[in-house]
Amino acid sequence: MTTVRFQDAERLERAALECGAFKACVLPVSAIVLNAEFRGICETNQCGAFGRYWVCPPACGDIETLMARVCACDFALFYQTVGALEDSFDVEGMQRAKLEYSRVGQRLLRAFPDAAWHLGAGGCSLCERCTLPDGQPCRHPDKALISMEACGVDVYNTTRNTPLKYINGQNTVTYFGMVLFREDAYAETDGTPR
Repeated sequence: MTTVRFQDAERLERAALECGAFKACVLPVSAIVLNAEFRGICETNQCGAFGRYWVCPPACGDIETLMARVCACDFALFYQTVGALEDSFDVEGMQRAKLEYSRVGQRLLRAFPDAAWHLGAGGCSLCERCTLPDGQPCRHPDKALISMEACGVDVYNTTRNTPLKYINGQNTVTYFGMVLFREDAYAETDGTPR
């Protein structure tokens, strides 16, 4: 077992691509733009996920605590998936793209089981219906990925200083995820996607 360092960026990025990411980059945590105001955006429930998923507010936890958890890490593997759509009203295409994004996130979870934290995009799609509205515990707490935005990650502004594009062309939908590492605590197996 070897400790993963920020200098292992090329290997980590290659592992993300092997897991199905469209693009990936490694960045220091200091390059992640955080903004506590994202909790207010979540509370407007524009995405329809507020109070419906364990990985979204308010169930996922206090914004300041979550932002501090991000800052306690050293670097991140920031990745994206891009799905093709027939047009901007292709809801089924968006759902397919979100499902494929979720598969990539789960592959990365298996590839880096000892990472400090895995973050996803929006509500969880592991279960057909989340147990939160029924007052039941999460069925898959070891696989559910808390939303980056719920943790205060400003994905748009974080993306601006990376090779990843926030928008990847007409009739596409882009989803982002992040795997956070602590250099002194992360010992990975062989980095091979499983």
